[in-house]
Amino acid sequence: MTAGVVGLTLGSMINTLSTGVRSPGAPSSTLRPSSTPSPGANGRRHGAPIGAADADGHPPPAIEIDGLTKRYGEHTVVDGLDLRVNDGELFGLLGTNGAGKTTTVEILQGLRSRDGGRVRVLGLDPEVDGTSLRRLIGAQLQSTALPDRLRVGEALRLFAGFHPDPRPADELIEEWNLGGLLRQSFGSLSGGQQQRLFVALALIGRPRLVILDELTQNLDPAGRRSTWEVVRQVQAAGATVLLVTHDVEEAQRLCDRIAVIDRGRLVAEGTPGDLVDRLGDGVAVTFTDDELDLAAWEGLPGATAVSRIGSLVRIEGSGIVAAHVGARLVALGRPPRDLAIHRPSLEDCFLQLTGTNQGATS
Repeated sequence: MTAGVVGLTLGSMINTLSTGVRSPGAPSSTLRPSSTPSPGANGRRHGAPIGAADADGHPPPAIEIDGLTKRYGEHTVVDGLDLRVNDGELFGLLGTNGAGKTTTVEILQGLRSRDGGRVRVLGLDPEVDGTSLRRLIGAQLQSTALPDRLRVGEALRLFAGFHPDPRPADELIEEWNLGGLLRQSFGSLSGGQQQRLFVALALIGRPRLVILDELTQNLDPAGRRSTWEVVRQVQAAGATVLLVTHDVEEAQRLCDRIAVIDRGRLVAEGTPGDLVDRLGDGVAVTFTDDELDLAAWEGLPGATAVSRIGSLVRIEGSGIVAAHVGARLVALGRPPRDLAIHRPSLEDCFLQLTGTNQGATS
């Protein structure tokens, strides 16, 4: 799905912001909670209290999802999803196209109804308190569009009028490099220019929660890097950020924690480093040495396999094996010039978790 060109029109945006009316085309199925509590992926029981401060008095999570389910006919798009995003966190929702990411964030904003489960966003239920909630959220969604003839400057003034204390337009124009576009119509903008405008509009109301869906799609490498820096600044200013992406590098560079979803289910959650440590297949150390006696390396701490292909020596094992290989080579007086450490990447783990996904609904 192409960002910024499908679905939600400006008219429905205005209705959503000012009256809470659901956007045209959004399914209108009602909440049907399960009558029998069942355990969620994180061990909590569906129906347990959510949206409350913890025992130490810390604020409730910015987002708390318990057993979220969404179906279209016989097809289940979100399947019993449990998730918590802490206040002030930069949290990544990572999944392939069709994993259920966009459907989930539309439910979080009250743009789509859910078929089961409980949801709290900033302490509010999106289905019941959608109008109040949307005043606290800034969102850049894949399904956003503006009239082709609307100019960039007009859009900024229009959206500023929805908020009692909007950010100064000059700040956003500078942050998102919109100065040369103010008199251009939306329809004349490139995909990357439209994306920058959508993010500026999402931030104009000083939101407590910012939802960014495929943020850097259509941006060139320089645009991606500068956009990442602004996202960090948004978090540093005190907002919670939910970054929805299938870009593993983006999630790894930006996010405090990541949830990986596949076919509507949570399959892994943690910091990028935690995910690699838990799901990766260890490390491999390689170097060239024609004369090294491999038999003497059996039993090296952390090593699980020692092999040679020609002059290339490969030692596999846990994370500590690299240090022991280096120490032994130095002790033997044979430090190689080409020693390399190969660690599994977050992308390797992501492909391991989602490689069989063939979904088509986001």
